[in-house]
Amino acid sequence: MMKKLLALLIFTTSLVNAQYTVKGTMTPPDKGDWVILYKIEGAKQKFILNTTIELDTVVVGGQEQVLGKFSFKLPNTATPGAYRATYRNSGAGFIDFLFNKENVEFVFNPKYPEQSVLFTSSRENKVYREYLQAYNAVQRKVDSLQAAYIQTGSKDIKKEYRKEYKEVEEVQENYEKKSQGMLANNFIRASRRYNSYNPHDNIEDYLSATTDNFFEYIDLKSDELYNSSFLIDKVNDYVFYLSFAEDKGIQQKLMRKAIVNVMDKISSKRLRKAVIEYLITALTDKRNGPAVDWMFSEYYDKLPSEDQNADFKKEKLDVLLATVGRIAPDFSWKEDDLNYKLSTLDDGDKYLLVFWSTGCPHCTKEVPELYEFMQDHEEVSVVSFGIESDENKWAEFVKALPNWHHAVGTHPENKWENETVRKYNLLGTPTYFVLNKEKRIIAMPDHVEDVEKYFNQEE
Repeated sequence: MMKKLLALLIFTTSLVNAQYTVKGTMTPPDKGDWVILYKIEGAKQKFILNTTIELDTVVVGGQEQVLGKFSFKLPNTATPGAYRATYRNSGAGFIDFLFNKENVEFVFNPKYPEQSVLFTSSRENKVYREYLQAYNAVQRKVDSLQAAYIQTGSKDIKKEYRKEYKEVEEVQENYEKKSQGMLANNFIRASRRYNSYNPHDNIEDYLSATTDNFFEYIDLKSDELYNSSFLIDKVNDYVFYLSFAEDKGIQQKLMRKAIVNVMDKISSKRLRKAVIEYLITALTDKRNGPAVDWMFSEYYDKLPSEDQNADFKKEKLDVLLATVGRIAPDFSWKEDDLNYKLSTLDDGDKYLLVFWSTGCPHCTKEVPELYEFMQDHEEVSVVSFGIESDENKWAEFVKALPNWHHAVGTHPENKWENETVRKYNLLGTPTYFVLNKEKRIIAMPDHVEDVEKYFNQEE
């Protein structure tokens, strides 16, 4: 009797102390030496654990190969859901995976994580990856035949399209059955694409059907989808990729229409807030001031007061102080013993602000070229702003740029921390702003070629 009780206690204790492992192998290793594990909850990440990358050398085909390995231990109480192993501060430096009370192991190339990842342990992730590969392979054939049919109208292509349509439906049905009862089933059902039984006759009908049915199989109320990157990724695709147009004005209209369509479909309070904050952040990163203003007035400011955050709003709007449609942030400078302010400058029909640095080789090449070009545009007053650690080199350089206004901004520790530089949220040099007579920003050319193109079109 005592032996049975002892065995039961040992078994119970082992259940309580059971752990799951998450192991990753990088081939080749990344430059960094750390990995952070997050659990995805809505549009945010919750820190779980961090660890270091250990290097290991193996012999493959008679040659030594260095691998980077890392491992996490999750307790028995770890919540199932979508997790993210992040190994870089920016870019696509992460692997997303499903955890559902099982060990997870994967191998990947850190330069191309999504394309290269191979799960060696975890039924959930193996089934989901198998599904994505099988489904996408057939879906690509359907898309290719749809494009060919629009071009030719061939009956043979139409027949082949229907055959592949049935194939993609069979793949979907098979994996939905295979994943019954699994966490992956939620993602497999939601990954299904809308396809019409017959191919569309023209591109307009095809795009319209794709847009109208984009969320056909996506459950926007699903807790499993909410607590992953899935829903946000789909919203991103719908708003920023399906709404693309070469003409910026048309693209703005298409994008707003897409956002309205998305928001009309979302009834969940928490998802609505997450999507609004995500879109505002994405539009802020794109420096789209008018769209951000519209998102705040149309959606964010109408959220319940407890769901609004004054710091969040200020942070985003501060980034957009210097964007198209805004009055350019003011600054002052001294020139020939005279004091000047941008806001009171009155010597041009338009103004070109050029932020540059003598410490930037690209700038010292482009700025003289720009100077020569602007000689044919006397109606434009140029304000050159040097972002310098030291004024000496700058003062000598600008002697070759007469008739421009020259301001300089320095900082005792970091030139990028200069007050004016921060107001304009500069990410690099050279950076250009075109202002109208009232000092409102009307264009932000990316390169000197874009500056030249802009003013040549104005003629």
